[in-house]
Amino acid sequence: MNKLEGAVVVLTGASSGIGRVTARMFARRQAKLVLAARSPEALQEVARRCIELGGETIAVPTDVRDESQVLALRDAAIARFGRIDIWVNDAASYLLGNLEEVPSELVRGLMETNVLGTFHGAKAAVTQFRKQGHGTLISIGSIAGTAPYAKASAYCASKHAVHAMNAALRQELVGTNIEACIVAPASIDTPLFDHAANYTGVEMRVMPPIYSPGRVARAILRCAERPRRLVFVGGAPLLTTLLHLLLPRVYERLQPQLVAERHVGPRTAPKIPGNIPETLPPYDDEAGWRRGRASVLEPPPPEEATLVARARRRRRVALRLARRQSEAAIGFRSRPL
Repeated sequence: MNKLEGAVVVLTGASSGIGRVTARMFARRQAKLVLAARSPEALQEVARRCIELGGETIAVPTDVRDESQVLALRDAAIARFGRIDIWVNDAASYLLGNLEEVPSELVRGLMETNVLGTFHGAKAAVTQFRKQGHGTLISIGSIAGTAPYAKASAYCASKHAVHAMNAALRQELVGTNIEACIVAPASIDTPLFDHAANYTGVEMRVMPPIYSPGRVARAILRCAERPRRLVFVGGAPLLTTLLHLLLPRVYERLQPQLVAERHVGPRTAPKIPGNIPETLPPYDDEAGWRRGRASVLEPPPPEEATLVARARRRRRVALRLARRQSEAAIGFRSRPL
């Protein structure tokens, strides 16, 4: 049974990455789509493909930082389809760099996209959900929202805010037929990192393990069918969160090493603002745009191999200990979702 057939879905951040793949998956399930992103050209291309896949679709160029545009997005959905069943907050930006080195104006822009953008979407969606008596809000969180890491203080703060906002909203929705969910991935094979603001002075790499955007999209669709408070995508976010909660001192020693060894590279790179001030060209990333790119997925050079192997061994031991302690504390065996 296709529970999503005919469901009206509003999806922000639909022009690339997770949003682009999620839009196509909803279209294959014959959902009615209202797609939003900053780039009209990229948005129209995604909408065209969704129509080809069988999903009735409209594209509404929207900057989620502007509440009036988000309200216009909601009104466009109501005007076309008469209701909203599912609202997905996916628009996001990324910023990497030591706290004292990142420009404050970029931090402000990041917060406007990741936090205010999510707030604007949630407010618009819940207002409509209360009128119609039902609805599901799905916001894309992150492992950064449960286990912060070095050189990403602003991004981690923004995702912690998203997780906290959703938790508080769920309390406000007790007794209603409205659901608020978080889908929390780790590193995903999308253009987020190429579009990121980078103030480390060296190249940015994607910290493994790297999951496909399709895996996140499937988690979003499962949430749309059966809403859940929090869904971790893959085992890494769950185990890293447990390590941070149960062994914070161990986590604080291990994580900066992993960031230095696996999230940034040895080659120098210019400091760039990424897509925070303005949109950048999208990638056609449904299948995973990084596959085959040795610069990201190749093994570390020989001089790094020993350090990386040592850090991985320490992390494996710490994660096993964290899992055992958590299972003993909460009385069940944890399994990756």
